[in-house]
This record gives sequence, structure tokens and C-alpha cells, in this order.
Amino acid sequence: MARVDIREVKKKLRAEFKDLRRKMPFEEKNRKDMAILDRVLKLPEYRNAKILLTYVSTDIEVDTKALIEQALLDGKTVAVPRCTPGKIDMKFYIIRSLSDLEPGAFGVLEPPPERCQELKAFEGSVCILPGLGFDIQGYRLGYGKGYYDRFLSKYEGKNIGVCYNICLKSLLPHGRYDKMVDILVTDKFVKRFHGK
Repeated sequence: MARVDIREVKKKLRAEFKDLRRKMPFEEKNRKDMAILDRVLKLPEYRNAKILLTYVSTDIEVDTKALIEQALLDGKTVAVPRCTPGKIDMKFYIIRSLSDLEPGAFGVLEPPPERCQELKAFEGSVCILPGLGFDIQGYRLGYGKGYYDRFLSKYEGKNIGVCYNICLKSLLPHGRYDKMVDILVTDKFVKRFHGK
């Protein structure tokens, strides 16, 4: 039996998920983003967190800008990642508003380190994870660069994956270093994973 190249399978899935997201009408995406935001805001993990770690969304991702603004209104410390050039590494920096951000690596809005303070202690935080797709076992398919996988290998707080229901699979290919999310939030449901 021929061996399957997991990298090729993941590459095809990434293209499929990106295509599904690009084809989603604006009104539908907005409705789904609002449903996901509503579910995240109701989670005790969010409500009890003093610090929110979150990615800054691009046009095809689950929107996090409204979440960032709400978390700031809720009095939480908000920190977003900045990718370290030339390394598979990212650091989180505290922002006070979305206007603190500027285009960085991969065209993503990032905090400039000369204006924003690096967050060094993650106690009392919850982390919102991006993913092109997730499966119902709690595994995520990222963009393939490994930034979040590396971060999650050391992060001890709760993490929450956010995803559109159309980008869910019953099972995604994953390796031994892939970690399940603690909680998965879609536009249809919230799922918690055992042992988390």
C-alpha cells in the first residue's frame, strides 16, 4: 500500500478551506463572526481571564477585531502576536487599541515593538487560536508555518479555537506534536475536549 504524504494532504485541505472562506458572502461571514463572538464572550474562560491573547484577523479569518475591542472595554489586558523575522517564533505585545497595529509579516497587522510592551507573564490568560480548519476531535490545521504549534508547546493557559462550521472535518491529519484545543467555538456550537 502506498504511503500518504501528510504534507500534500494538508496542502490540499488548506487550499479547500481558503476557497470556502473566500467564497463566503460578506453578510454570511458577518453573521457567522457575530455568532462566534457571542459564544466566546459567554465562556467562563473568557469572562474569568485577566489577559486575552488573540491573533489579529485577516479578511478570510474568523473576525477578532470586535473581540479585541470588547475585551478592552471589559478591562482586560489584550496582547497580540508579532512574528520574529527569520525565525519560527512569535512574541505577544500588549495593545491599547487597534490603532496600535501596523502591517507586519505576511501582511498581518502586528504590534510594533518600539511602541508596544512585550507580555512576558501569561498567568490568568486565555488564548484565541486561528485555524484554517478544525476537526471534531479538537485538532487544528494552521497555515503550516508552525508559529502557534511552537507557542502552544510552552503555553499552560486555556486555548480556544475559533472556526466556521463549513471548515470542520470529522478527522484531520495530525502528527505527534499537534495539540488539541481545549475548547472549539464555531458559528453553530461550543465543544469542550476531555482531559482539558
